[in-house]
Amino acid sequence: MRCYVVGGAVRDALLGLPVQDHDWVVVGATPDEMLARGFKQVGKDFPVFLHPQTGEEYALARTERKSGRGYHGFTVHASPEVTLEEDLLRRDLTINAIARAEDGSLIDPYGGRGDIERRVFRHVSPAFAEDPVRILRVARFAARFADFTVAPETLALMRTMVDDGEVDHLVPERVWQELARGLMEATPSRMIAVLRECGALARILPEVERLFGVPQPAQYHPEIDTGVHVMAVLDHAAGAGEPLAVRWACLLHDLGKGDTPADVLPHHYGHEEKSATRAKEVSERLKAPTDCRDLAVLLAREHGILHQAARLRPQTMVKVLERSDALRRPERFELLLAAAACDFHGRPGRAPEPYAAAGLWQAALAAVRSVDAGAIARACADKAQIPQRIHQARVAAVAALRPERSADR
Repeated sequence: MRCYVVGGAVRDALLGLPVQDHDWVVVGATPDEMLARGFKQVGKDFPVFLHPQTGEEYALARTERKSGRGYHGFTVHASPEVTLEEDLLRRDLTINAIARAEDGSLIDPYGGRGDIERRVFRHVSPAFAEDPVRILRVARFAARFADFTVAPETLALMRTMVDDGEVDHLVPERVWQELARGLMEATPSRMIAVLRECGALARILPEVERLFGVPQPAQYHPEIDTGVHVMAVLDHAAGAGEPLAVRWACLLHDLGKGDTPADVLPHHYGHEEKSATRAKEVSERLKAPTDCRDLAVLLAREHGILHQAARLRPQTMVKVLERSDALRRPERFELLLAAAACDFHGRPGRAPEPYAAAGLWQAALAAVRSVDAGAIARACADKAQIPQRIHQARVAAVAALRPERSADR
C-alpha cells in the first residue's frame, strides 16, 4: 500500500501558491484494508475514504471507462492492480496529473511540470473528451490562473466535444457549481472567454453569448460592445472582492440588450425589464441560489435608475426603495448598490471616480427608515389612508435631504 498526494496540492505547491487541501491516491490497497486501518468510506461511485486523524480524502487508484453520455456516464474500476500512472492518466490536465510520494519525490509521467513552466493547460489524453465537465473546469482554471493559455490541441478537442453535443448533457446543478467557482476567481471574464472560444458559452449561457457584438448606447461607451462591458463589470466585481450574488448579478445585468432589434441599435429602449426577465430565466434554468437570482433580477431592472440618483425626485427615490424592498432587506440593497457601482466602473478607459449615487441612495434609505410608520398609523383616523400617509412621510423625509430636488421631475 503506497500513498501519494495528487492534483491541486502538487500543482499549487509548484506554482508557489498556498496549499489548502490535500487529496491522496492509494495504490495497492483494497477497501477492506482501508477500513481495517481506521479509514471511513464515503464514496458511493468509487472507493473514497477519510483519514481517521486528518479527515483528508484518500481514493483508491482507479481507471474509468466511458459507458454513456454526460458526467455520470462512466464505469469505474478500482483494484490493487491499478497503477499510479493509470490513475493519473484519467485526469483532465497535465498540471493536475502530477503526484508526490511520501519521500517528497515527484511522479510526472505526462509532462505536467513542463506545462506549469510554459503556463499551458493541456489535456492528458483523448479521454478528456469523455467528460463535458472538463470544459467548465478548464474555463474555471483560466479564471484562476490568468497567465495560462489553453493548448491549441486542447481547445480543438473542446470544440469537438461541443460540436458532438456532449455539453448538452450537463446537468444544471453541475454547470452552476463550476460557474459559481469560476466567478469567484480573480479574473472571471477569462472563464467566459474560454467558454466562448470553444463554443460552449452559446450552449450553456446563450443569453450572454448574444451580448458580444451588440453595441452600447452612444451616451455611454460606444467604442465597445455590450459583452466587453459586461466582462469589465464582472472583473471589477472580482477586484472589489464582491460576493457571488453580486458577481452573478453583474454577469446578467444587461441580458435584455441582446434582444434589441438591429434597426434600433445602438439604442436599447426599455431593456431593463427585458434584462430582468432574462436574468430570472437563466437563474432558474441553472438552479442558482435564491439570493443570486433575486439580486440579478433587481440589478437588471434597477441599475439604470440607480445611476440617476442625483437627478431623481424624492418621490421617485422612495418608489425605487419600496419596490426594491430596501426597508425590509437593507443588506440586500447594499449588495444592489455594490453591483450598480461595478456597472458604473465597468467602462474601459473611464477615469476612476467614486460612485456618488451610492451615498445618495444610502442617505435616502436612512431617511425613509427614520419615519415612524407605527406612529403615523396610530394617528390616522381613516385606516385606508395609512399606506398613503406613510409614503408621503417618507417622501418628505427624502425631500428634506435635498430641498432643491423636491420640485424637479
